[in-house]
This record gives sequence, structure tokens and C-alpha cells, in this order.
Amino acid sequence: MNASNQEKNNYVRSQILKTLLEMMKEQDFNGIVISNLTDRACVGRASFYRNFASKEDVLRQEANHLASVWKQRYESQEHASPSEILISLLDFYKEHSDFYLALYWAGLENIVLNTLLEQIEISPELPNAVAYLRSSIAYLIFGWIVEWMKRGMPESGTELAKMISEAQHTETSAL
Repeated sequence: MNASNQEKNNYVRSQILKTLLEMMKEQDFNGIVISNLTDRACVGRASFYRNFASKEDVLRQEANHLASVWKQRYESQEHASPSEILISLLDFYKEHSDFYLALYWAGLENIVLNTLLEQIEISPELPNAVAYLRSSIAYLIFGWIVEWMKRGMPESGTELAKMISEAQHTETSAL
């Protein structure tokens, strides 16, 4: 693909995403029709389907893009501890809260879970115990994120991680 076609595809993709997010603020996600989306984004239906399989795919691709941006960010940090990695992830979600809240309010929070699972790289080659542990960590983080989204994501990632730590100690000592 030459540079001109790549630029056109990038334009189409960004217009579709921007317009879809705008429309999601105005109406129920299930009520958004592709033809209305493409008309409002001023792009053709063929351009939409050349780049996306569905409305959900638009959001899934953006979630994957954001996950890769975050992963590049945290991999550049030398020797980050697990708590620093978690705070980095939560702060990144907060930074992009408009997008993540749009997913939540559309009932598409499973996209967040899928990107988390992809990021922790569970493969058939991993020993079962490691795969199970990674999976449980992803689901635990996902549970926190969903409750955070439900409450409108008012805290920063740092504040949320601190609250989780304090709550964990309180709950553990209560047992």
C-alpha cells in the first residue's frame, strides 16, 4: 500500500472512530446503523468495510491500539514492579477514560477484558499453573476496572491502586 492509500485509510479509520464515539454519546450503541455512521463521518460504506468488520470491530481495534501504546510505555520503564505496572495501566485507562467509559456504557466492557488477556500473553506453551495465575490476575484487574467504570472512574490510577491495597489489608485483617 502506498503512502497516499495509507493516509486515506488512516483518515477513514480516525473519522469512523471519532464519529462512532460521538454517536455513542447521543444514542444507544445497538441503534447506530453503519450507513448513518458513514454518512455522518463523510466516508463511504466500502471504506468502512475495507477497514472494519463491524461497529464493535472499530472499538476493538482502538482498544488493541491503546493497549499496544500502553505496553510500549511501560516496557520503556526499567525494572517496573508489579504495582508500578498496575498503576501505569490504571493511569493510562484514566487518561483515556472517555473511550473506556463509552465501552462500558455500551455494554462492551468485554473488549477491555480481551485486551487484558492478550497483554498478559497466555499461550498453550505456558505451564498450566502459570496460565491459570495470569488469567486470574487479568480477571481480578478487570473486576476492579469494571467497578471503577461503573462509578465513572473518579479516581486516578494511583488513587485506585492505593484504595485497593488499603481495602485488601482491611478485608484480610477482618478475616
